[in-house]
Amino acid sequence: MIILAHRGYWEKLSERNTEEALKKAFAKGYGIESDIRDYDGKLVISHDPANKNCMPAEELFKELAKYNNKLCFAINIKADGLGEELSKLLKKNNITNYFCFDMSVPQMIYYCENNFNVFARQSEYESEPLSLYKESQGVWIDAFYDDSWITEELISKHIKNGKKICLVSPELHSFPYLEFWKKLKSFDIDYSKIILCTDVPDEANEFFNKELIG
Repeated sequence: MIILAHRGYWEKLSERNTEEALKKAFAKGYGIESDIRDYDGKLVISHDPANKNCMPAEELFKELAKYNNKLCFAINIKADGLGEELSKLLKKNNITNYFCFDMSVPQMIYYCENNFNVFARQSEYESEPLSLYKESQGVWIDAFYDDSWITEELISKHIKNGKKICLVSPELHSFPYLEFWKKLKSFDIDYSKIILCTDVPDEANEFFNKELIG
C-alpha cells in the first residue's frame, strides 16, 4: 500500500503544509497530499487563502525531484487557471508520479485534455464518480460521515476498470480510523493499486505494509 502524508509529516496542526513538514515526509519515505493555489502570479502551497509566507510550489517540486519519482504527490487543485504553470513545473522537474484532483468540472476537462494525471472522486454524496471517470487514472474515495458504502466489491470494480484508488483515512474528518483500517485490510484486493491518505503515516505503514510483508 502507498502511504501519503496528508499535508506533510507533522505533529501539531500548525505545522501542516509547512516546508519542514512536507520535506520531512519525503525524507521518511512517504508521498504527500498537499494543496496548490496561486499568489501574486506564482503557485504556492496552501490549503487556505494564500499569503506571502506560503511555500513556493517550485521549491517543493525541486525537493520532490530528488526522489526520482519514487514518491507520489496528490495535488489538490484549490483554484482555477493553475494548469499551465503547474504543467511547466511538472515537466521542468520530470515529475510523473502524481495526480491532480478536486478541481472544478470545467477545469477537470482542461486537465484531462492536456494529459495530466487526474483522479475522479467518489463519496457518499457522489455515489458514482461521474465526472470524467473514463478519462481518469484513478478515483479519490472520500467518506465524509459514513464509510459503510466502501466495500471490497466497489474497490475491485474500479481496479478491474484499470483505476488506481486513493482512500481518505477517517481521521482527516476527525473520526476514529482503526475499524476502517481493519475492514480495508480484510479485503482481498491488489494493494499495489491502493493509496491511503492519512494524518498518521507511521501508524498506517506499520499496520498495512509491515504486517502484510511479515
